Amino acid sequence: MRFISWNIDSLNAALTSDSNRALLTRKVIETIIENNPDVIAMQETKLPSNGPNKKHMEELANLFEGYVYKWRSSQEPARKGYAGTMFLYKEKYSPVVYYPEIEAPDTMDLEGRIMTLDFGDFYLTQVYTPNAGDNLRRLKERQVWDEKYANYLQKLDQKKPVLATGDFNVAHMEIDLANPQNNHMSAGFTDEERKGFTNLLNKGFTDTFRYVNGEIEGAYTWWAQRVKTSKINNSGWRIDYWLVSDRVADQVVRSEMIDSGERQDHTPIMLDIEL
Repeated sequence: MRFISWNIDSLNAALTSDSNRALLTRKVIETIIENNPDVIAMQETKLPSNGPNKKHMEELANLFEGYVYKWRSSQEPARKGYAGTMFLYKEKYSPVVYYPEIEAPDTMDLEGRIMTLDFGDFYLTQVYTPNAGDNLRRLKERQVWDEKYANYLQKLDQKKPVLATGDFNVAHMEIDLANPQNNHMSAGFTDEERKGFTNLLNKGFTDTFRYVNGEIEGAYTWWAQRVKTSKINNSGWRIDYWLVSDRVADQVVRSEMIDSGERQDHTPIMLDIEL
């Protein structure tokens, strides 16, 4: 099976705007469809709290013909039009859909950050991990999230194999970002966040990109929009992952990034696995 995950940074804008960025986003969507995935996971959809409107639905039907979609949006008292996730899967599948809450701090459980599909023989789950924020203002809450989320995945893994994907908002090792020496205290590369990700892997999960590709350098999934030359110079971070239960790691065939052209921010990631 083939799976693709992408922090789209506003599906809402991609479906309703004709800005240059929206056009670039739709080109990436075309590339995703060309790769013919069985399931697409999207993070940071930024849809309304009551989900896709009529315009959204029309565009989703046009762009993702042959796919069923399930969504989760941010709910009050969390911010409106914030975060959010969506799964799109081919019509031939009929997974059970779950919208987990993990007793996370603040409004994190209400921000539409986790969705899980039960395919019978395995779970497929996606996450949009909270960012520690400017001046690390949300770092303590982020540490609690990391622990709660790791425990959630571990509980799933006790039942059946797990494929976990999404924007984890952490570069795990120095090799996972272009300038580790300058970012030690930056959100996404603090000791606390890196330890949280190590703890998650230690609960029985494999980082498939490193499993397949080894210690390859310069492989990133995110380039800062605020820095116009970040992608040209490949000054990026690898913060999006496909993780699998250790016991199915040897069934992974491919784990790689999909070229998103000149569009900065996140790029899609693809997993091929024999299940």
